[in-house]
Formats: sequence, structure tokens, C-alpha cells
Amino acid sequence: MKLGLYTECFGNRSFEEMLSLSQSMGIKYLEIGTGNWSKPAHMDLNLLLSSSDARDEYLGKINEKGLYLEALNCSGNQLEPSDTGREHEAVVYKTFQLAELLGVKKIVMMSGLPGGGPDSPYPVWVTNTWPHNFTDMLNYQWDSIAIPWWKEAAKKASSHGIEQIAIENHPNNLVYNVSTIRRLHEEAGEIIGLNLDPSHSFYMGGDPIIMAKKLATDGLIYHVHGIEKDIADTEMLFETCDHMAPQNIRPWNYVAVGYGHDQLWWKTFIAALKMNGYDGVVSIEVGDTLMDDITAISKSAEFLKKVLI
Repeated sequence: MKLGLYTECFGNRSFEEMLSLSQSMGIKYLEIGTGNWSKPAHMDLNLLLSSSDARDEYLGKINEKGLYLEALNCSGNQLEPSDTGREHEAVVYKTFQLAELLGVKKIVMMSGLPGGGPDSPYPVWVTNTWPHNFTDMLNYQWDSIAIPWWKEAAKKASSHGIEQIAIENHPNNLVYNVSTIRRLHEEAGEIIGLNLDPSHSFYMGGDPIIMAKKLATDGLIYHVHGIEKDIADTEMLFETCDHMAPQNIRPWNYVAVGYGHDQLWWKTFIAALKMNGYDGVVSIEVGDTLMDDITAISKSAEFLKKVLI
């Protein structure tokens, strides 16, 4: 298995500094954001689309450090019923185009979340099917919006040589668990699989190890994020406070890998992936506000090196 980095974690550092830091930490595989919620700290999407010289220079700098561009990340909500949704969609399609030009075969993104009906101005995340109007909302979101959009997106991605779209199991999205990724995969095609992020499974009360076993067996895990959360307190798993609120106010926090679960848990998780068919990249993602970026990423990298197979 391979150690990677979602480079947004070094979002305050230059492209060149990010490369040097990654190399020094023994990280070889890069997942780089192109826009939307994935801040394009290390990539100018429009410049790279327009200039072959800029692309050659960009890839050259990565290669000089012995690194590999594993994936492009354009996570956002392209299904949002607003101008923002259309803007995110445009970035997604530009990312598909750039992937072909850079020789990248994997895209990491989110499924998106539509409104609850034709006249809904906001995305609506339905987590229960009772009363019946919530079932009506789900049927509208899947049948009228998500499935048609994703069928077309899958065709466009394939036309640009993309082989995998790894959908993150993020809350407030249509795809967030085993059954929803299976549904999108069955509807939109083989190109669709999961980016398994254990922190979100914890957030929603699930078990990432069981998810790994069930989905890896069927070849439906295309990417894995190495990120943690600490234990929820009396405020339960869901939260409505600001993500930048102080640590002692939030009900749970993202932490460096190893600061929420011990080596035994992570060894079991990695073994569940490996034994059931996933042999790809585990891409470090860090949101630990108690540590600076270098400390959090280096600690996560050293921890994962001890448990990767």
C-alpha cells in the first residue's frame, strides 16, 4: 500500500515547499485540489488547461522530487440548485479535461446534494424516510437530479481517459454509506467508487472497518483518506456550531492520525482493506487545529508508515 497526501493540508505553503516537505516525510503520492471546496492552493486550473509549457513545468517539478500525481480533487456541490452549483459543475468538467492533459486517471470528489424538490432553493440532506414527504424528496433527488447528472458526468470523465471517480463518504451528500455508493455505482457505471474517509464514518456512527470489508471485496474502494476524529461527547455526533469554534466547544474534532484511534484499530482497518482487495493509496488529510501543519502531517505520516502493509 502507498502513502499519499491531500496537499490542501499544506494550503498555506507554496507548491515548491509542499513538494519538498512531502518528499522529506516519505510521502510519494499527491492528491491535489483544483477548486470548489478543494482549495486550489497548489494548482492554477485555468493556466494548466491553457498552457502545455505550464503543464510540463508543473509535472517536471513533481517528478524531480520523485513524487507522483495520484489524483485531482474537485470536491464541491455540483448538484446544488443555485449559481454556486453551476460554478462547481464547471470546475468539475474543467478538472476532467485537465486530468487527461496531465495523465491523471483518478478524480476525488463528492456526490453532491440537490434540493428537496423542483422549487427548493437549498440542498436538503434527508436522513429518514418518515413522514412520506421525505421519501418523495429522496426519489426526486436521486431519480430527477443525481442519476441523470452522474450518468452524463461518467461519460464525460471516460471520454477524458479517467478510470476512477472516488466519491467521498461525506455527510450532507447523497452518497455517504455502503448502500448509497452501491446505488450510484450501479446507476452510473464502473467508473464510480468510494473514497473511504474513516472520520466521516465515525461522525455518522458507522464502522469504517466493516465498510472496508464490504466494499473492498466488490472492488468499490478507489481511494482512502487517512484522517481521524476524536470521541463525541454529550452533544452527540452531529453539530451545528462553527467548524472554527474553539476545541472545547465543538462536540468532536478532526485530529492527526493516531490521536483518535490507536495502532491496533488502524492495523485492523488497513488489514481489512488489504485482505479484501484494496492495495492503493492512503492519502493523509489533516484538520487538527491543535498542531501546526508540519507537525500534524509528519505525525500522521510516521503513524501510517507503521501500519501500512
